[in-house]
Amino acid sequence: MKTLLFLPLFLLLGILSSAQTINPNYDSTLAKTFGADDYGMKMYVLVILKTGSNTVENKAVRDSLFAGHMQNIGRLVDMNKLIVAGPMGKNDKTYRGIFILNVTTFEEANQLMEADPAIKEKLLEPELYNWYGSAALSDYLKTSDKIWKVNH
Repeated sequence: MKTLLFLPLFLLLGILSSAQTINPNYDSTLAKTFGADDYGMKMYVLVILKTGSNTVENKAVRDSLFAGHMQNIGRLVDMNKLIVAGPMGKNDKTYRGIFILNVTTFEEANQLMEADPAIKEKLLEPELYNWYGSAALSDYLKTSDKIWKVNH
C-alpha cells in the first residue's frame, strides 16, 4: 500500500527533473567569460537619457558638449562598460537615448555618467534601471564596428 502512495510522487519528481534540458551548444568557458548565469543572462544598468534642465542657447557650446558626450561614449566602449547606446526618436516623454552599461550597481553607473559633459552640464538627465539581459550582448560590438560606413 505504501508503494502505491509513493509511486505518484516518484513519477512527478521524474517528470519535473526531466523538464529542464541542457543546451547541447553550451560552452561553459564562453559563459564564464561573459559572466553568464545558467540562463545565459546577467544584470546590467539601463540608462534612459532624458532632456535635462539646462537649455544652452549658444550653439557652439551645445555642440561642444555633445561632441564630448560622443567622446565619452567611445571611452566607455573602450572600457567595456558601454554595451549599447543610441538616440530615440521624438516622443512626449523627453526621452533622448539609451545606454546599457556593463555594470551591476547604480553607484558605478553614476560614476560613469559623471564623466559625460552633456550630463554634467544637465543637457541630458540619466534615469537608471536594473536590466536583466543576454550576457552575450557585448559580443555584438565586434560586429557593430564593421558595419558602419560613415563616421558619426
